[in-house]
Amino acid sequence: GPVGQPGISIVLEPPAAPGCGITDDERRTIAEMMAKGTYAIILLATKDLDGTFELLQAGGAEVVQEPTEQPYGVRDCAVRDPAGNLIRIQELRRAVRRSQL
Repeated sequence: GPVGQPGISIVLEPPAAPGCGITDDERRTIAEMMAKGTYAIILLATKDLDGTFELLQAGGAEVVQEPTEQPYGVRDCAVRDPAGNLIRIQELRRAVRRSQL
């Protein structure tokens, strides 16, 4: 992450990049999905998921999923931005060392 913010990382993946093994038809489909906002997903993290969710809900965000404990060990929620992109927000949790188990 940036200096002073080691917990932040941004990974950009170009959709349908040359050499990724998809057809021109598939590339067009991806471009159409991106234009509608149904292809991109943004994943963010917060220490206060409930508080963040309340702020988003109060601001009129389209709620896709309320805060939920997922079976794979993450607590998260999901909303859509005004362009229709899916934004998932997960709760940061303190790491547990084996010696603490």
